Amino acid sequence: QVQLVESGGGLVQAGGSLRLSCAASGGTFSRYAMGWFRQAAGKEREFVAGINWSGGSTYYADFVKGRFTISRDNAKNTRYLQMNSLNPEDTAVYYCAADLWGRGTPAGDYKYWGQGTQVTVSS
Repeated sequence: QVQLVESGGGLVQAGGSLRLSCAASGGTFSRYAMGWFRQAAGKEREFVAGINWSGGSTYYADFVKGRFTISRDNAKNTRYLQMNSLNPEDTAVYYCAADLWGRGTPAGDYKYWGQGTQVTVSS
């Protein structure tokens, strides 16, 4: 059973940056694709970025391309989401999710989810 814990959220001004981390335990994390999702108040959860299990492919939602970067550190069992040029529309709870042998795409079979970390961007 993989357990995921997000961290790194907080309050930042528009134009600022944050780096989210997703630490995993309970499994061989290098076998898992990772997706980052977010859910703003009153809205449905949406895909933000993903990285496949081998780390060779990444996917981004159009609204974060050029601003967010997903990466991984297998030695630390951790995945990251570097978020730059944040704007108030990025305010949401951000979740990481894992998909065994997955591609990291929005339609992946993400069976394991973290509890989320709040990101708030002030104008």
